[in-house]
Amino acid sequence: MAKMWAESVCVSKATSSAALGSTWETSSSRMTHPRSDIQLFSYAPIRASHSVDDNNKAYKQLGLSSLKKKIEDAVIRAEMFTPTALEVEEARWSKQEEMIRDSNLWDDPARSDRILVKLADVAKVVDSLKDLTFKAEEAKLITELADMNDINCGLFRQAYNASLDVSKFLDHYRMSKLLKEPYDLEGACVIINAGSGGIYPKIWAEQLLSMYAKWAKKQGYKGRVVEKCSSKNGGIKSAMIEFESECAYGYLSGERGVHSLIGSQNGCILREASAVCVDIVPLFLKTTYDLQIDDVDLVVSSSSIDQSGTEPAICIQHIPTGIKVQSSAERSRFANKIKALNRLKAKLLVIAREQGVSSVTSIKRDAIVKLWQKETRRYVSHPFKLVQDVKTGIELSDLDSVLDGNIEPFIEAHINMR
Repeated sequence: MAKMWAESVCVSKATSSAALGSTWETSSSRMTHPRSDIQLFSYAPIRASHSVDDNNKAYKQLGLSSLKKKIEDAVIRAEMFTPTALEVEEARWSKQEEMIRDSNLWDDPARSDRILVKLADVAKVVDSLKDLTFKAEEAKLITELADMNDINCGLFRQAYNASLDVSKFLDHYRMSKLLKEPYDLEGACVIINAGSGGIYPKIWAEQLLSMYAKWAKKQGYKGRVVEKCSSKNGGIKSAMIEFESECAYGYLSGERGVHSLIGSQNGCILREASAVCVDIVPLFLKTTYDLQIDDVDLVVSSSSIDQSGTEPAICIQHIPTGIKVQSSAERSRFANKIKALNRLKAKLLVIAREQGVSSVTSIKRDAIVKLWQKETRRYVSHPFKLVQDVKTGIELSDLDSVLDGNIEPFIEAHINMR
C-alpha cells in the first residue's frame, strides 16, 4: 500500500531578473577568483564545549586568524555586492509601482494579479538585501568587539553565524539570477522510481528520497512527499515529493535521469549498479499555461493501490507521445485525475521546449528522451567513495555529505553549463 507522509517548511526565494546583467557577472567573476579574500567558502563545524575557557581553546586550535578571515571574507562579499543588487531591485520595485499607477486594476484582473505578485516578490528581495546589510555590519562589529574583549568565544560564534547567513543568501541570490529558462521559477515535483534487480535498487531509491528531502530542508523549501510506495522487504518502489517553492524546478531540473549506486551491500561487492530513475516535472505555482489536450488523445485508467480501494490511483496516457503519468495522493478519483492531468501537461510542455517546437502536437515521439537511457550521476561506495556527475564532470569524494543533502555543487554546475 502506498504510504504518504508530509513535511512542510517555508522560504522566500528571490525571483529571477535579467536586470542585474553585466554588473552581476562582473562582480561574480571577482568573487569566484581564487584569491582567498573574496572567494566562496565552506565552513567547518565548531564543536560545543562545557566552559568559556574550553571554547576559547577550541577556537584557538581552529586558528583565530583563519576564523576571522572567513568572517571578514563574507563581509567583503556583502559589501561588494549588496549595494549594486539593492539598487537594481529597488529600481524594479519602482517600475512595478509605476505599472500599477498607470493601469486600471479593474480592467484586467489577471494582469493586475501578475503585477501585484511581482511587486510582492521584489519587495521581499529588497527587504532581504537590507537585512543582509545589517547582518554583515553585525558580523563586522562583533568581530571588532571580540578583539577588544580578548577573544570572547560567544561573540565569535555570533559573528560566525551571521557570516554564514550572509554567505548563504548571497549564494542563493546569485544562483537565482542564472535561472532564465521558461519554467525555472516554478516549483518542482520529483518522481523517483526504483529499477529492477531485487531489494538493492529499492533501498537506494529510499536513500535518494531522503537526500532530496534533506536538501529541501537545508534550503528552507516548502516540500512534502505526496506519494510513497514501499517495498515489503525494505526500501521503496517509487515516490513523489513536491516542492511548492519558487525556483525549485530551475535548481533540480539537472537531476533528471538515472542515478546509479556502485559498491557493496552487507559486505558484498555488487557487480552491477543499483539504478534509480529520477524525473523532475514543473509544479506551476503562479503561472497558468492554457494547454488544451483532446480527450480522444488520452487513455484514463484507475486502480486501487490496495484491496480496500481507499486510494483510487489514476493513470493517464497521452497516446500521441506515449507519456504516462499517475496520481494516487488525493482523496477522490476526480482530484487524482486533475492532479495527473496537470502533471501530464507539465511534462508535455517541457518536452516541447526540449525539442524546440511551439506546440505539443508537434512533438516527435521518436525524439523523446528516455530517462532510463540517460545517465546522470554515479555514486561509488566501495572500494572507494566518489560521486561523479556524468553531465558536468563534477566529482566529489564525500559521498556521505552528498547523501546528507549537500548537492549544491552539482546544481550550480548544471545551471552554469546550460
